Amino acid sequence: MSGPTRIVTEASQAFTFSRRAMVISGLQIGMGVLLAGRMTWLAVAENEHYSLLSESNRVNLTPIPPRRGWIVDRRGVAIANNRTDFRVDIIPDRLQDKDRVIGELTTLLGLKPEDVARIQAELKRAAGFQPVQVAENLDWERFAAVSVRIPELPGVAPTRGFSRSYPLGAAVGHLVGYVGAATAEQYKATKDPLLMTPGFKVGKDGLEKTLDAQLRGKPGAKRVEVTARGKLVRELATRGDTPGQTIRLTIDAGLQEYAARRLGTNSGSAVVFDCQTGEILAMVSMPAYDPNSFSDGISHSEWKMLSEDDHIPLMNKVTQGLYPPGSTVKPMNGLALLAAGVDPNERVFCSGALRVGTGVFHCHKRRGHGPLDLKHAIMQSCDIYFYEMVRRLGYDRVAPVARMVGLGEKFDLPFASQRYGTVPDSAWKLKKYKQPWAVSDSLNASIGQGYVLANPLQLAVMSARIASGKHLHPHLLAGKDSRDAPALGVSPEHLAIVRDAMSGVINGGGTGGAARMQIPGILMGGKTGTAQVRRITMAERRSGVLNNAALPFKLRDHALLVCFAPVDNPRYAAAIVLEHNAHLIRNLDTPMTGRDILTYLFDRDRALKTLAEIEPTWGGDIKTRMEAQARAFEAAQNAPPTALPPEDAAAAASNVADAAANAAAAAAPTTGVAETRGGGDPE
Repeated sequence: MSGPTRIVTEASQAFTFSRRAMVISGLQIGMGVLLAGRMTWLAVAENEHYSLLSESNRVNLTPIPPRRGWIVDRRGVAIANNRTDFRVDIIPDRLQDKDRVIGELTTLLGLKPEDVARIQAELKRAAGFQPVQVAENLDWERFAAVSVRIPELPGVAPTRGFSRSYPLGAAVGHLVGYVGAATAEQYKATKDPLLMTPGFKVGKDGLEKTLDAQLRGKPGAKRVEVTARGKLVRELATRGDTPGQTIRLTIDAGLQEYAARRLGTNSGSAVVFDCQTGEILAMVSMPAYDPNSFSDGISHSEWKMLSEDDHIPLMNKVTQGLYPPGSTVKPMNGLALLAAGVDPNERVFCSGALRVGTGVFHCHKRRGHGPLDLKHAIMQSCDIYFYEMVRRLGYDRVAPVARMVGLGEKFDLPFASQRYGTVPDSAWKLKKYKQPWAVSDSLNASIGQGYVLANPLQLAVMSARIASGKHLHPHLLAGKDSRDAPALGVSPEHLAIVRDAMSGVINGGGTGGAARMQIPGILMGGKTGTAQVRRITMAERRSGVLNNAALPFKLRDHALLVCFAPVDNPRYAAAIVLEHNAHLIRNLDTPMTGRDILTYLFDRDRALKTLAEIEPTWGGDIKTRMEAQARAFEAAQNAPPTALPPEDAAAAASNVADAAANAAAAAAPTTGVAETRGGGDPE
């Protein structure tokens, strides 16, 4: 049975249509409100965001490298500054007839084939507005040659920028380091587009590296308007850069350069302190590289020459060189003996040798010094006195005093790497070698040999603390000092005894007489030292110990000096360490070197006069010697190989084998053994 038939009337049709119309109208109104709200949000709240996006599509920014902050000395003299840099770039979007333009630039600038290949590769990758470097550090003649031909070279952009300059050259190489282009790894780590900007460089070593954030500054920007496809429309106003901070050091630039020159042909280092403030006045490691060469881009030949040099010019010997301090520790030992209750007037008889068990320990004076008290043992650098005294006490009574004066200590200085050496004691040896401390260890340590190692900075701190009686800390950045440093905790009477002995070393007939100051009224106190780098066996002693002059360079003794002046009111302290110097040449030895460096602080003219007299005998100043070395190395590299007769070839092979053996012996640790003579000084 079917249901009733629904009758559709005109009224019902009108009602249904009105309801549907209302729903659709409501939906339309809601959608309109939603769209209007979204448009209002985008136009008002997000206006700045999208304006910037729009602007970035229209305007491209090319970073302009900031001018790097200067590094200046205590008086404002520039140690690292910026010089005008002439460079040539190519703007790819403006380049026409690429091959012709690059060919012209090759002729004008003397480009090498590898330079041309690099330019072509970078042009393929670069955006239309992004400059591609052609050459930098150009001289004025080449820069002008390109500039006058600009109408003929569309797309070429000669510009003037700034590059790093080091007026003192190699004298500050290890102190300030150098700058160079950022590596791909550095860019990946930061994604900073500035790192990929032609001409921008970051610190690579020394202070340039550790203080890079302060020195870097903020980049400017070259603004260009482009189309949606990146086509250059016009250049807009350029935003200037913000230079980096100026860093002021405690260094005296004049003293720094003088000390570097005064080290002459040595492989060594010098550190000078202000005993009142703890400020570092000079910090020199020589030989060194010229940071200007590294910052401009060092050649393969120069790098090879530096890396193969046995004087190790690439290492900062002040903070990274570790040496047995030799007899320079004897004043410190004297403080330890006095603190332990040793009578400074008690005498020990030096016969030239001391037998301990089955071993024999020798003094540097084979026939001995006879009876000596503490003062004269320091003055004459008698090994037997310190052997005997430290044997009685044990080195565990000496080690704390060594640490107190700065040996083995880590200093808060702006350098990426430091090596801190070793102040050994029984606990240290047991932990490191799983062996008990032996009497022979004490004897070797008592003369600064065996396990004892220190860097030149620590030796300078030791000298400054003994001279001042204060627990000074070294400072390199201006604005800090140690005027309020606490006392060392050593009896003033004991310090007076040791300082008097150190004065006697130089002024009273001791081992450092050559260091006597030539300035009336000013006396220097100090302690010379010699540190062995090879083992001398009993068999060699019986047959005759080889003189240092007969040994290869790497097997010769180190020469050391710690000093301060004036004796009666110490103001300056220094340490000089000369690798394998062996006291062979008087005016290149530590006593005269230390004397002249401290003389500069009291009588500059006298010091400069002395240097002018002796520097020509070494082959001239630093730059002259480096240029001569480079020419000699280049000539040796280009020399054709010479065929040797069979007998000569065999001799050459033997010499190579001997050299390898010598190098291996030099690399061997110089731990104390009974047959080893300690760090005594030459007679």
